[in-house]
Amino acid sequence: MLITSVNDRKRLSPLVIVLQVVGCVLLFSAVTVLAQNEPQESAASKPAPTLVVGFVGGFVHRNDLRHSEVQLARHLQATYGDDIHVQVFRNRERALAHKFVLEWVNGLETGSPMGGNRAEARIILFGHSWGASAVVYLARELERDGIPVILTIQVDSVRKHGQDDSVIPANVAEAVNFYQTKGLIHGRSKIIAADPARTAVLGNFRSEYQKEPAECHAYPWHDRLFFKGHTSIECDPGVWSQVETLIEARIAPPLQPAETKVAAQVIEPSSSRRSDEIIASSRQQ
Repeated sequence: MLITSVNDRKRLSPLVIVLQVVGCVLLFSAVTVLAQNEPQESAASKPAPTLVVGFVGGFVHRNDLRHSEVQLARHLQATYGDDIHVQVFRNRERALAHKFVLEWVNGLETGSPMGGNRAEARIILFGHSWGASAVVYLARELERDGIPVILTIQVDSVRKHGQDDSVIPANVAEAVNFYQTKGLIHGRSKIIAADPARTAVLGNFRSEYQKEPAECHAYPWHDRLFFKGHTSIECDPGVWSQVETLIEARIAPPLQPAETKVAAQVIEPSSSRRSDEIIASSRQQ
């Protein structure tokens, strides 16, 4: 249509303005819808977070940073942020740990911001000494609750109150055992799966110590004197570097990886060559 007069232009001016306003409103609405949908799509595609529970041995306090279990827990949380939740308990706090895990899983089921459900729960358990046996006992309780565990790690596991810490329950996908055999206290040398079709035992890896690792100098003198081998494996950065690698292989890569005191002190592992092969394969998963 040709506009042939000034009056035609005047009559069309309000219509042009209305069309411009409607166009702006439609454009704003489209942008708003896209902005609202984008976070939801990202949350839906994001994998369920991982819960890592550690147990310290003996009468160690769960915040004692002299101990490798506590150092590793702090590093993992600082490195992976919201992708994981890490909590350390004393070995005699297993009931508290069990309650904590149940509350975390129930949070998944009720649609918390973490998302997911019980079947998708990603739980890793690790510990040293009595703390290592607590790992197995807690895994059995979680089996009765119908909760899966993706990995258990025992370091010089010592059974407590006569309970067997050698048989890994069927709700555990993978399990690994590090041990030494010297001194008054030494760890269990072999773990097996209650159901080999459901649980892969990655290995039982032995460490031997001619002298204690330098990192043990921060430990109490009485532990180093009376429980040399048992203390040596707890402060051995080679062993805990392997523990760290096993855990990290089952966590989504962080946005900004951080250095860890445990990893920075890696030395040649004193356990068998086969353990290196297992750890290498974990990195490729």
